[in-house]
Amino acid sequence: MEIEGAQTSTPRPLRADARQNYERLVAAASAAIGELGANVSLEEVAKRAGVGIGTLYRHFPNRQALLEAVYRDQVNAHFVQGRELLATRSPAEALPLWLHSLLTYNLTMRGLKEALMAGEISPQISECKARMHAVGGELLARAQKAGAVRRDIEITDLLRLVHSIALMVEPGAEGATRAERVFEVVLAGLKG
Repeated sequence: MEIEGAQTSTPRPLRADARQNYERLVAAASAAIGELGANVSLEEVAKRAGVGIGTLYRHFPNRQALLEAVYRDQVNAHFVQGRELLATRSPAEALPLWLHSLLTYNLTMRGLKEALMAGEISPQISECKARMHAVGGELLARAQKAGAVRRDIEITDLLRLVHSIALMVEPGAEGATRAERVFEVVLAGLKG
């Protein structure tokens, strides 16, 4: 029985134009963070999305909400990629490809996770973390079962290693080259 005037936990779907604006804002924020860092102004994001600042605030009441949306979007993409790799690649190929994709993302989106962690950790961020651990854990378990990866490593270790590599290098081409070298050393150390 529905109580009149009660709020439901399921948000109403957005109209097509509102959904388009939402998607443009998330894409613009992702590109702007990749270029300018997580402290990019919200005005810059709105400008890049081709909308007014009021439209941005209708979708995202504050910076944290926008950063969470960008992060969720990327987590969803990595989750889908992980599922596809599980279905299409060998265990020895799938895990390194997925981890490399995470490294590239972490290099591109420097400061995003740190900015998110500076605020209150929302249930959505916790859900994102769980999704990454779930798909990464499947990729790792499959590689371990095939003997391609040592058995004494956990997905949390791998995710932290990849994130740490991105944090330790300088921004730019030289840092990316160094990150690739360190990543190759990590992969060599994982072999079973």
